[in-house]
Amino acid sequence: MDKFDQTIITALRQNARKSVSAIAEEVSLSRSAVSERLKKLEQNGVIRGYQVLLSESQKDGVSAYFEIQHQCRNCADIVHLFQAVPEVVTCHGISGEMDLLVYVRTPSMRRLHEIREAIDANPAISKIKTHVVMSEWINNRQE
Repeated sequence: MDKFDQTIITALRQNARKSVSAIAEEVSLSRSAVSERLKKLEQNGVIRGYQVLLSESQKDGVSAYFEIQHQCRNCADIVHLFQAVPEVVTCHGISGEMDLLVYVRTPSMRRLHEIREAIDANPAISKIKTHVVMSEWINNRQE
């Protein structure tokens, strides 16, 4: 990838619906050159797709973060608990008072409660705090 490919990718990260003409103008290449580069980036798997990311307030269901403190020797000793829950999106080991930060997306508040209760029932869990996502202001994920 050269500087033109990098600039094209940057433009698409800012707005995946940006027209080829607008990108061409931005990178100082012809439309056909940009189209060809996009095609190659897609074929090589650099660009895997284009998607719509809804703000949290527009999504169905409930998203939440669980801050979890446990009594296991290592975080890896308890991760299996979260791997068994299909609604768990991410699980990160974190610094500070808490040990793990777990992000879940559920179809309902009832299901969120069930997951929280199941986690809390595990004797290795010493503390759990739930933060329900109300809205999303910034999402700079680069997937």
